[in-house]
Amino acid sequence: MSSSIRSEVFPGPQIRNTPGAFPSTPGEPDPVVSSQHSLSKAVYERRAEYTVPRKIRIKVGTWNVAALPGTEEDIGSWFVDGKGISESLSNLSFENNGTTDGDDLEDAGHQEARRSKKRPTVPSNDPGLVPGGDDIGLYVLGLQEIIDVSSATEALKPYNDPWPGRRWKQAVEDALPEGYIKVAEQQLIGLFLLIYAAPRVAPTVSSVSTASTGTGLMGYLGNKGAVVARLVLGETTRLVFINCHLAAGVEKGNLERRNWDASQVLSRAKFDPLYNGAGEKEETGENIGDEDFAFWFGDLNYRLEGMPGDDVRRLLMLHTKNEYGQGGPSKRKISAELALKSNTKPNDSADDTDRKSRIFRHNHHLHYRSSPETPATSLSSDNLDPSSDPASLQKTLESLLPHDQLHQQMRTRKAFGDGWREGPIDFLPTYKYDVGSVGMFDSSEKKRGPSWCDRILYRTRKDKLAYEERTKAEEAAKKRDEEMKSHGIGDPAVDQEEVLFDYDPATDGDDHDYDPDADIEDPEGVTTAAGFEDKIHLEYYTSHQRVLSSDHKPLDAIFTLHYEAVDPDLKAKVHQEVARELDKAENERRPTVTVVVDYHHDHEGESRSSSGTEGVDFGSVRFDSPKMRTVTLANTGGVPATVGFTDRIVTADKTEGVAPPWLHLRFDRSSDKDRPSSEPHHVYTVEPGDAANVEMTLHVKDVELVRALNEGHANLQDVLVLRIHNGRDHFLPIHATWLPSSFGRSIGNLVKVPEGGVRRSQDGHQDSQGVKWSAPREIFRLTESIENLVERVVAEWGMTAGDDNPPPWTDSAWPFNSSIGEGKAMQNAKERIREALDNDTPIPDSFPTELDLIGRVEAVAGTLLLFLSSLQDGVISADMWTELEKSIMSREKKAKTTPLLSLDDERMQILDILTASPAHSTSFTFITSMLGKVMGELLLSLPLDEKAREESRKKREEAFALIFVDIVIRAPLVGNAKERRVSLGRRKRVIGVFIEGVGGSGGVI
Repeated sequence: MSSSIRSEVFPGPQIRNTPGAFPSTPGEPDPVVSSQHSLSKAVYERRAEYTVPRKIRIKVGTWNVAALPGTEEDIGSWFVDGKGISESLSNLSFENNGTTDGDDLEDAGHQEARRSKKRPTVPSNDPGLVPGGDDIGLYVLGLQEIIDVSSATEALKPYNDPWPGRRWKQAVEDALPEGYIKVAEQQLIGLFLLIYAAPRVAPTVSSVSTASTGTGLMGYLGNKGAVVARLVLGETTRLVFINCHLAAGVEKGNLERRNWDASQVLSRAKFDPLYNGAGEKEETGENIGDEDFAFWFGDLNYRLEGMPGDDVRRLLMLHTKNEYGQGGPSKRKISAELALKSNTKPNDSADDTDRKSRIFRHNHHLHYRSSPETPATSLSSDNLDPSSDPASLQKTLESLLPHDQLHQQMRTRKAFGDGWREGPIDFLPTYKYDVGSVGMFDSSEKKRGPSWCDRILYRTRKDKLAYEERTKAEEAAKKRDEEMKSHGIGDPAVDQEEVLFDYDPATDGDDHDYDPDADIEDPEGVTTAAGFEDKIHLEYYTSHQRVLSSDHKPLDAIFTLHYEAVDPDLKAKVHQEVARELDKAENERRPTVTVVVDYHHDHEGESRSSSGTEGVDFGSVRFDSPKMRTVTLANTGGVPATVGFTDRIVTADKTEGVAPPWLHLRFDRSSDKDRPSSEPHHVYTVEPGDAANVEMTLHVKDVELVRALNEGHANLQDVLVLRIHNGRDHFLPIHATWLPSSFGRSIGNLVKVPEGGVRRSQDGHQDSQGVKWSAPREIFRLTESIENLVERVVAEWGMTAGDDNPPPWTDSAWPFNSSIGEGKAMQNAKERIREALDNDTPIPDSFPTELDLIGRVEAVAGTLLLFLSSLQDGVISADMWTELEKSIMSREKKAKTTPLLSLDDERMQILDILTASPAHSTSFTFITSMLGKVMGELLLSLPLDEKAREESRKKREEAFALIFVDIVIRAPLVGNAKERRVSLGRRKRVIGVFIEGVGGSGGVI
C-alpha cells in the first residue's frame, strides 16, 4: 500500500522547504499574497545571479541483513569507513587510504575464526579502500530484512515495528562523523531507508518527502516493495532515492513478479507537491521520474539464468579460495567441493543439467582436471592482461553477466529499460554465502546458485528524456510502417528476398556479451528541471566481500555530483534589489491620493484647520448643534483612484462601521455601480488631476451619548480609514471638544448646578456643596418665559390681527404641537436658548432679532419639551409613579362607597405623594402651573360662546395632557392592552387634574 508522509523536523540547522523561496522554513504556508508572489517570481527569474557551483560526494549503500543479529556491528566499518573490500576479488584499483601496509591485512581464515556477533567482522588492519568519513556529503543507506519478513506475523502487521529501526539508526549515528544530520527516514516492515547530510550540506536540503509502496502479499503488503525519498539539494537539484526488496525465486513467474513489483513502485509512489522559487505549485515533482537524478538500490533479486548454479558456485570458488591462508573451515569446504567435482566424470546417461554443465565448462575453458589445490592465479599467466586472460576473474565475470536477468530485462525494456544504468560490475555476486564466510557460496542442501541480487542503479533526467524521445520515434516509425503496409507497400510476401536481416525485440540481446563500459555515463551535462547544467560521475561501485555477518554481501557506490546551488547571501542581495525595483514600479502604478482638510472659522472665534496628517478638528461641539468640515481627496497620481471609507478599527466601547454614529459622511458625487468585491461599502472613482469633496457633519443629539459626554465617560474622538483600492490606506483622526450641557442630566444633578450654569462649573460637573435650588433653574426659566411670551402674544394679536386671520392657538396643542416647522431660523433660536440655559444668561436676550413673538414662543416651548425629554429620570420617576398609581387605584376602589374628591383634594393628594422628592414636586408644579396659565390665556382670547369655549377647553386639556404625560412621567407601560390603556388614562389624569376647569388667567371656572 502506498502512503506518503512528510519528513520529520530535523535537529540542527533549519531545513528549507521550498526551492528558491526566501526565507524558507518547514511547514511554510502556500504563497497566497499576489505582491509576495510577484516578488518571488522576479527573484526566481534572476536565479543565475545567486547560484554558485558546488560539488558533493553521495555514497549509496545497500545490504540485505537477513534479520541476523550482530549485522549492525558491521555498518560503520563498511558503509562509513569503506572497509571489508577484497582487492583481489573486485578487479578494482584502489589507492591505500590508510596507514597500514596492505600486507598486514588479516587473511580470511583467521578473520572467519574470530568472528563474533558483538563486534565488526571485517578483517583486522583493514585501511578502508573507498572514500568515507567526512569526505561524503550525503550518506544514503538502504537496508532489507531488518526484521524477518518471511514470518507471516511480521508481514501482516498493520504497523511498523520501530525498535529495529531505532537500533540501526543508533548504529549509523555512532559511526558517522560528528555533526551529521538525519534528513530523511522511512520504514516499511523490513525495509529501512536512512539519509544523513554533512553539517555543510544539511542547511541546503529542502522539500524532503518520503513514501512507502507495498507489493508483497496480495500485491499490497509490505513484506516486499520499496521505501522512497525525495529531496532538493541547494534549492535547485532534485534527488530521488529508492530502496527496494523485489520478489524472490528462480522460476519464470518469479521473474515476471519482480518486473511487476518494480512497475508498481514507479506508478504508486507519490511525494508531496513541490513549489518552485517563484512560489508556484509545480505540476510535476510528485512522482518518480520528475527528478533530476534518481538512485534505485536494494535486493532486486534478479538471478543468473540459463546455466547450472552448482557449476557457477565451483567456478567462482576457484577465485575465492585464494583469499584464505593455509587452512580454515571454509577453505576446506571449498577444496572438498572442487575435488569432488574434478573426480566426477560425465557419462552418456547424464541428464540435461549435466549436458548444460559440460557445455558451460567447455565454452569457458575451465580445467577441472587440474589439482584442486592449484591456486586460481595458476590458471592465469602473470604476463597476461586480465581482460584477455581467459582464467582471470574479470573474464569469469564477463562470461556470467550475459546471463544476468536484470541486464536482460533492461535490454528488452521489460524492466528498468527507461534510462536506468548501472556501473561496471567488477565484483563477485553478492548472494548467497554461508554466514561467517568470505567466499564460501551456499553449502547447504539447496546450494543456491550465486547471483547479483543486490544492485545500485541510477538515472539522470537526460537519460529519462532520451528514452522518451527514442520511444516516440519508434512508435512513429511503427505507425509509418503500418500505414505503408495498409497501402501495399513493403508487403513481406513481396519483399521477402530483399530483407537484409530480421529483428525481434523479444530475443534481442540473448547472445549479447557483457560490455563493462556500456553503462559509463555520458560526460555531457544534465539539464535539470530548474534549468541548470549538472554533472554526475560514478567513482566507485563495489561489494564488501569481507563482511561476514549476513548471507548477502553489502554493496555501495560513490557518486560525485557537480551542481548549481543557491548562495543565501547572494540571493538576499538579489532579493533586496528586486524588492526595491518592484516597490518603485508598484508605486508608479499605484493610485496616489492627497488628503486635505479645508480651513474653517467658527462663529465663536475659533480658528481650526488641519492637514491629512493632523486629522479633522471640529472645535467646540454643543448638544444638537451640527458642525461641518470638508475634506478634499485629490488624485495626485497617474492612474484613476477608487476611494471610499471602510470599516475602522474599533474598541469594545465603540460601535462598528465606517464612522461613529455622531458623524455623517457625504461625497459630492454618486458612488460607483461596480465596486471591488472585497469592499462592502460605497466607493468613488477620482480621475487623475480631479478631486472629490467629502462633507463631514458632526451632530450630537442622542441623549445617552450626551449623558456619557457630560459625565466624562465618552469623547468625540475616532479614526476613519480611507481605503484607496490597490493603494495606501489613509488614517484620518477625528476630534472635537465637548461643551457640557444642562440637557441629559437628572433633576437631582441640576439643582446642584451653581449660578452661572453648567459651563462655569469645573468640567461641566455640579458643585459639591449640595443642593442650591428647589427645582432646576432651567425648568423655572423656560416655563416663566413661556408664560410671559404667551401673554404678550395674545395681547399683541388682539391689537394687530384682523378677524380674517385666525390665531395659531386655534390648534389645541399650540405652542407644544409637533407640526411647528424646523427651519434654520427656528433651529438657530433653539440653539441660542440652549446656550442661554447652559451659560445662565437671560433667555429673552438670546432671541434673534428677526424672530417674531409667535416664533419665540414656539422656540421656547420646543426647547422645554426637549429638555424634559432629556431628563435622566423624568419629573415623576418610575418609583414615584408606582406610589401614585397605588394611591389612585385605592381611591378608585373607594369611589363606589365614598363621594368623589374635589379637584383641589385630588391635587393635594398627588402633591402629598410627590413631596417625598421636593425638587421633583416643585418641577411638576412649575410645569402644570405654566400649562394652566397658558390654557387660560389662550381660551380667553378666543371669541367663543360658552359651549364652544367648554368644548375647546376639553380638547386643549386632552392635547396638553397627551403631550406631557410621556415626558413628565418616566415609567414604562406594563401589562396587557387593557391594563396599559387604563394606566395611560391615570397618567393623563395626573396632568389633567391640574389644568382642568381653567377658564381665565390662571383661574378656575
